[in-house]
Amino acid sequence: MIHFQLNHSILAIRNLMLLLLAAMLVNCSSSGDKDDINTPQIPEVTNDVDFWLTKGDQSVLLKKQDIVLSFGTRPNNYPTIEIKEAETFQTVDGFGFTLTGGSAMVINELSPQTKADLLQELFGNGDDDITINYLRLSIGASDLDPEPYTYNDLENGQTDLNLEHFDLNADKSGVISLLKEILKINPSIKIMATPWSPPVWMKDNNSFKGGSLQTQYYETYANYFVKYIQEMKAEGITIDAITPQNEPLHPGNVPSLLMTATEQTNFIKNYLGPAFKAANINTKIVAYDHNCDNPEYPITVLNDADAKSFIDGAAFHLYAGDISALTTFHNAHPDKNVYFTEQYTASTGDFEGDLKWHLKNVIIGSMRNWSKTALEWNLANNISFGPHTDGGCTTCKGALTISSSENITRNVGYYIVAHASKFVPQGSTRIGSSISGDLQNVAFKTPDGKKVLIVENDGNTNQIFNIKINDEWIITALDAGSVGTYTWK
Repeated sequence: MIHFQLNHSILAIRNLMLLLLAAMLVNCSSSGDKDDINTPQIPEVTNDVDFWLTKGDQSVLLKKQDIVLSFGTRPNNYPTIEIKEAETFQTVDGFGFTLTGGSAMVINELSPQTKADLLQELFGNGDDDITINYLRLSIGASDLDPEPYTYNDLENGQTDLNLEHFDLNADKSGVISLLKEILKINPSIKIMATPWSPPVWMKDNNSFKGGSLQTQYYETYANYFVKYIQEMKAEGITIDAITPQNEPLHPGNVPSLLMTATEQTNFIKNYLGPAFKAANINTKIVAYDHNCDNPEYPITVLNDADAKSFIDGAAFHLYAGDISALTTFHNAHPDKNVYFTEQYTASTGDFEGDLKWHLKNVIIGSMRNWSKTALEWNLANNISFGPHTDGGCTTCKGALTISSSENITRNVGYYIVAHASKFVPQGSTRIGSSISGDLQNVAFKTPDGKKVLIVENDGNTNQIFNIKINDEWIITALDAGSVGTYTWK
């Protein structure tokens, strides 16, 4: 690490000079009249910036660095990231994961003390915690549940227009039970929920995979959302936002549904929005929830003024397209919010490559393109990258791998999110920061006035650089592929 060697060498020389000066002063005062000697105070070296580091080679993992970073004005020729506090952008709702049914299942299999310690680490705000502050849920099963299900599954040929058989029971011992424990640790955590499929009796193919929602059931399905939000509230769980459909243009998953932009516009405008209004539900409706290669989908939905009146914004994934699509949507509807809601790390990926790509795109990229959230995919899995449905994702690697009742492995997704969630609380505001070469970065001001800068060295060599604010700067460095979070008042 060049910068640590450099900084420690400077400090060592400075401290040696100060000690020599002190020794000289002691000798002088012992040979003369002590009352005539005004002994100068040795200046203290103060640390102004805390620095947390993760290296791509995993030799350092989210570790606070024992190094002095002091603001000064001594000129140098290093690249500079300039923090522009007066430039303000979106406020932040949070960073986190999807709490899939499978994630809840494997976490609930931990021993009671191990589970309690893990939940505190994930959702607490202590020195050793990473303070996840946003979760996404599936309404019914996602593909990372053992089997597909909804909250209103019936025998073939049956219907339930009044939703008399609606029941959260499938999730009460799993996701709902775990959420109640999480809420005791962080009562203010925000939750978004989205379905992978409606009940199959509402679909035109009577299958969990693909198909479309029949228009005759639009009103019933809108009431299904209402009932879900109300019954979750009765369980003590507030749903902050929903999307009408996860990945509406990917009907090949299990479960899944095809929902075109025209269909989603109709559903929100004429059914879901009015149903929320009639039931006095304040849960946000967020459109789309799919890839960055098609920002025209949510733009089309919100171009309908009546639909737009019910919509808070749009959500995106990045399995296709470019993260700048979030700004494309923002520019089309600057009065609406943007959310980044899913990106997975694969069982076939490597730590260094995933750390670089996800920090650059999911954390830094989404935030620099107006997103209020940055969410990775599943929170936890077992050693076989399950559970998952027959036809669901077989290579999705959670933030955690749980291999026994006591054994937890923290994967790259854990560190991707932690470099933001630990330091950037809800209500923080993104502020301006310049991009310098390969030093990808994003800056925030927290509600208590602290500044946070997340930097990823996307290049191939160690980079020494300045972090400058208010005409002063510190000198620091990052190895290639490393990530640093810097915080100061």
